[in-house]
Amino acid sequence: MSQRVLITAGATGIGREFARAFTANGAKVFVCDIDDKALAAIAKEIPGLIARRCDMASRAEIERMVPDAVAALGGLDVLINNAGIAGLTLPIAEYPPDDWDKVIAVNLTAMFDVSRLAIPHLKKSKAGCIINMSSIAGRYGFANRSPYAATKWGVIGLTKTLAMELGEWGIRANAIAPGAVEGERIVRVFQGRAQISGRSLDDVKADALAAASIKAMIDPKDIAQLAVFLASDAAKSISGQVVPIDNDRQKA
Repeated sequence: MSQRVLITAGATGIGREFARAFTANGAKVFVCDIDDKALAAIAKEIPGLIARRCDMASRAEIERMVPDAVAALGGLDVLINNAGIAGLTLPIAEYPPDDWDKVIAVNLTAMFDVSRLAIPHLKKSKAGCIINMSSIAGRYGFANRSPYAATKWGVIGLTKTLAMELGEWGIRANAIAPGAVEGERIVRVFQGRAQISGRSLDDVKADALAAASIKAMIDPKDIAQLAVFLASDAAKSISGQVVPIDNDRQKA
């Protein structure tokens, strides 16, 4: 039987690569996203994929989305908690509290809500699996990115707790911690760093690459293949782990 996979924020970026990779592996995939245009595009690109809108900052929408996803998939084997936002690039003393709250809501509280709603269905799977997206920001502090770093550390604590609680049912939970991933999002992050530091965008990018042993950005397709592996029988003994995919990043 093919895997039944729910991917949050699955219409663009890394989430889109997850959808492509799992579908190519024979899975039945449901993605949710807040971007209507991207949802329409990925639904057109991938035959059989189920795409629905969901604002991950809204508990009410999440509470409608998860049961809809399970019903559409006919059950649930794999949950990929991918939704997350970068937030502003500002020091803590200047960070607007409402913006802090939004990052916490999307990056951490939504992961809690999706997971708690998915768990009863994952318990019915013969090989339930949760994959949570953390970051190198979950391994190091990140100057001027306080809510993002805090949530990505929180993701790791949540992941390890899920693994402990759910092992009894054979459900595995792991976190993926990417470094700087090629794409529009990292460009916006670099722009924010450049603006607050007064340095050039090229200098900021060079610093990021210098912090890793392999001087390259991370290909989102590689992250997707890692997720396919973690959700497979080949990884049936891997749970409660944080798996970096960061070109051996040594610092933030």
